[in-house]
Amino acid sequence: MNTVTATKKDYFLVSLIGFLFGLLLLPVLNNLELPFLSLDFKSGVFLVFGFTVFANLALALAYCLGRYFPVLIQLAKFGAAGGLNTMVDFGILNALISVTGLASGYPYAGYKGASFIVAATSSYFWNKYWTFERKNEASVKEFSQFFFVSIIGLVLNVGVASLVLNYAPHPAFFSPERWANLAAMIATLMAFLWNFLGYKFIVFKK
Repeated sequence: MNTVTATKKDYFLVSLIGFLFGLLLLPVLNNLELPFLSLDFKSGVFLVFGFTVFANLALALAYCLGRYFPVLIQLAKFGAAGGLNTMVDFGILNALISVTGLASGYPYAGYKGASFIVAATSSYFWNKYWTFERKNEASVKEFSQFFFVSIIGLVLNVGVASLVLNYAPHPAFFSPERWANLAAMIATLMAFLWNFLGYKFIVFKK
């Protein structure tokens, strides 16, 4: 049985992930204007603190189960990093929508592209040094592979999001902001599988 345990570094990093996730969630919730959620300072602090605690509990559970199924530890790290990078994507996207007041058409595609690039860059460092624990310095070859995988993911992400937003039937009860976020979520799910396989077996392979 594998007896590997989480280190202080693991808990520090996952705490940082939970904190940033909760913080970046705030502009998303502000745009969604959910009727059952009143967003103020107290609820914002509660969300940030709650996600920080949840991230630590999830990591502890992953390491506990990882004694029997070691792959769960890597999957948990990838999921945590992916959750943060997804929220980086959504947070920047919603911040741009809030600032400009534009949530459709070509501006949306531009916002989605910019937010995805920042999220992909964040993903590179989190997955290289934490998820897949590669200690080697960044090289031209590795960065080129990462860039190639990320570009394909970008095409999938932006393409799917734009297609859903601009061509799928728009339910009347969805505001433009909600529909923009749903389109982004569907695109993220499509790109998630590609990114995992590409990073694991092409960029960060042993």
